[in-house]
Amino acid sequence: MVNTEETHRQTSGDETHVLYLYETRKKIYARRFVGFFRKLKKRSGIPLLLGYLLLPWWQIDGRQAVWFDLPERQFHILWMTFWPQDFMLLAWLLIICAFALFTVTVLVGRVWCGFSCPQTVWTMMFMGVERFFEGGRNKRIKLDLAPWNFNKVWRKSGKHIGWLLIAFVTGFTFVAYFNPVRELTVEIFTFSVQPPAVFWIAFFTAMTYMNAGYLREQVCKYMCPYARFQSVMFDSDTLVVSYDEVRGEPRGARKKGSDYVADGLGDCVDCTLCVQVCPVGIDIRDGLQSDCISCGLCIDACDAIMEKVEYPKKLISFTTENRLNKTKSRILRPRLMAYVLALAAMVSLFSYALLTRVPLELDIIRDRSLLYRETSRGLIENIYTLRINNMDNRDHQYQIKVAGDYDFEMLGDQLVTVSAGEVFTHLLRLKLDPGLLKAGNTDVTFILTSTQDEKLTDSEESRFIGPFLL
Repeated sequence: MVNTEETHRQTSGDETHVLYLYETRKKIYARRFVGFFRKLKKRSGIPLLLGYLLLPWWQIDGRQAVWFDLPERQFHILWMTFWPQDFMLLAWLLIICAFALFTVTVLVGRVWCGFSCPQTVWTMMFMGVERFFEGGRNKRIKLDLAPWNFNKVWRKSGKHIGWLLIAFVTGFTFVAYFNPVRELTVEIFTFSVQPPAVFWIAFFTAMTYMNAGYLREQVCKYMCPYARFQSVMFDSDTLVVSYDEVRGEPRGARKKGSDYVADGLGDCVDCTLCVQVCPVGIDIRDGLQSDCISCGLCIDACDAIMEKVEYPKKLISFTTENRLNKTKSRILRPRLMAYVLALAAMVSLFSYALLTRVPLELDIIRDRSLLYRETSRGLIENIYTLRINNMDNRDHQYQIKVAGDYDFEMLGDQLVTVSAGEVFTHLLRLKLDPGLLKAGNTDVTFILTSTQDEKLTDSEESRFIGPFLL
């Protein structure tokens, strides 16, 4: 059904073409067809789904494995704890993920969308619930066309209750990454959840219900930016789901065992099963389209039909444009190798930065209200405030040392104990004979080292200021 409120007319010779700028969504009734790619799709989605649902329940050292503790500004990921100062690592990780996506796209097209994208995984679950309550494709079509009665009401109600249950678990789990999941569970059952948590659970429940229940393919077609720029990543050697037009055309029905070649027909029997199983409702026989998510379900359907009519399989297959054109296809090519090398370099640098990361930060704040102070002994004194951020998961005792061009006298505790995750403030004073300080100021370096682990060390440079002696 088309919304004709806004149209655009183009005149070409004696013909007038009407382009509809807004088109009402036509509901897609995808047929379920079991084959290799459907099984692969299911098996690739299950580990990701289980990881999302179970990670908050996994405990490491008395805390959940993944917990973004915003009030404390601590981000616990497995055995490591990150702080806002580590956000550069997050930027690197996002860049690496982008390059990984580019590399996979150049090699095998849009398979991320077809097999691992959360939109695809959740849509599959919602379609499974829909099929459980309303039946297969033909039954769902008949049910939608049937008048409202008890059978239709209970089936539609059961479907939506199932969708809401999945959506609620999704929203609850997402919020559990930011709130301790065990406490949140108790609060849910005792109706004592804090208003912010209630809002975000409700928000993500509603978004999941809408995206996987109603928008579905529209997210892939119109909302996902990947669908818009993926075509520039493809080349003639990229593996994509393709229809062999030379072999399949002209398409048409025929009797089994008939000499269809003599009748001027190709291998395609025009059963439209490839269209019926497509979750985004496209016809792959129209050529490569940005809407295609490379899930391979049309390949399963077509291979099954080819087997029944005793024709060769792979009329629709994962192949390259060069193979379809009967030319040589290359897997290793300069563009792909450039992406692989760039990705390998970035992963190596990121791994090195992660492995050599020191969970300790030292900041030196020099007292600016007083440049220096002269003691009763005639020495020059500077005051410093040390801010020690212990970003480790355990308590540490730190040794404070000072290095510079002169032998400074340090006043204040040189051994401090800082709890895990604590930002500790410590006051120190440095003294020096003014007769030694010829230039009026000098650099001084504070060195902080853990007594339990000498590799856990950090340093910060500051200035020691005194009178300028002629």
